[in-house]
Amino acid sequence: MNQTAKLALSDGTIYTGTRFGAEGEYFGEVVFNTSLTGYQEILTDPSYNGQIVTMTYPLIGNYGISKDDVESSRLALRGFVVKELCRNPSNFRSIQSLDDYLRENNVIGIEGIDTRSLVRRIRTEGAMTGVLSTVDLEDASLIKKAQQSPDIVGQDLVKDVMPSEVSQWDQGLHEIVLDPVTPRVPAEEGGKPYHVVAIDYGMKWNIPRHLTQMGCRVTIVPGTATAEEVLALNPDGIFLSNGPGDPRPLEYAIGTIQELLGKKPIFGICLGHQLLGLALGAEIFKLKFGHRGANQPVLNKETGRVEITSQNHGFALDSESLPENAEVTHINLNDETVEGIRHSKYQAFGVQYHPEASAGPHDSHYLFGEFLKLMAN
Repeated sequence: MNQTAKLALSDGTIYTGTRFGAEGEYFGEVVFNTSLTGYQEILTDPSYNGQIVTMTYPLIGNYGISKDDVESSRLALRGFVVKELCRNPSNFRSIQSLDDYLRENNVIGIEGIDTRSLVRRIRTEGAMTGVLSTVDLEDASLIKKAQQSPDIVGQDLVKDVMPSEVSQWDQGLHEIVLDPVTPRVPAEEGGKPYHVVAIDYGMKWNIPRHLTQMGCRVTIVPGTATAEEVLALNPDGIFLSNGPGDPRPLEYAIGTIQELLGKKPIFGICLGHQLLGLALGAEIFKLKFGHRGANQPVLNKETGRVEITSQNHGFALDSESLPENAEVTHINLNDETVEGIRHSKYQAFGVQYHPEASAGPHDSHYLFGEFLKLMAN
């Protein structure tokens, strides 16, 4: 039997649809993703902690759920919004439907609303807090809850999704997505793998898969790890992962990165890129509605080439606040925000987007090769 669900925004807008997945009530920042595929990778991306995600593509769930297409051990997002849910997926890799998957993972889904209207409102007014509910269907009550729910700005959402212990990673890329041009540790290195310590702020698993596929030995440490703890592992390079929310409250991470600068090569992605910028003395600002999707155009200023990239973030570095030795290497062609930086003194660089591309285009795989070069030098 169909069950009504409602999504209320803090500006007083109400959307009524049909529930799928779990029952209950959750609040979160309502955002949208423009990807045509990759909904399972989106669902399992820890960077969506604290958010209710709307898919702009109208039909979601048509290829079901695969055991291989996960980016973390659990679902961290607060809710999932689609125009039309496919309840009978067709895919030889599928093991269950999206409806069952969300129900098992206690995530509420809502279908049947006008997602175009919702996305236009977010683009016009900006990302805002919302409440998704199957238990309270009173409009006034839901609007009040949305208006009283905390904003994502200023929250530390990393500690909810980062690991609690140090671990070793040994899984490479799945054969279906194996890229023949993936950079490799040079054979003349005698087969000795570079040791990468990945600081996990909510890392997508395709990142350590890439590092492992390249021939690196990967150790994963919690986002609260100190510089002393990281250096005690004797890494050849340090990776700063993606993660959720506002980077500014993460003083423990910023302090650690400041102590690591100049000691080992550093590569940051997404939140890791923002934390690197903060550690260098730059400032962060919140984007109106963020960049989320697998079709974001980025200009590589060094080569003049345009890369189509996969992105998921709501904050960006202020280019005017970057210190003298930090240069902007990549810019977003939609709004000219900073997409990549490099420090000329320290062996450190970062990009705002996701070169591991899960899901998404493979234009930026070369960045892992750049990290290899830094470790080789």
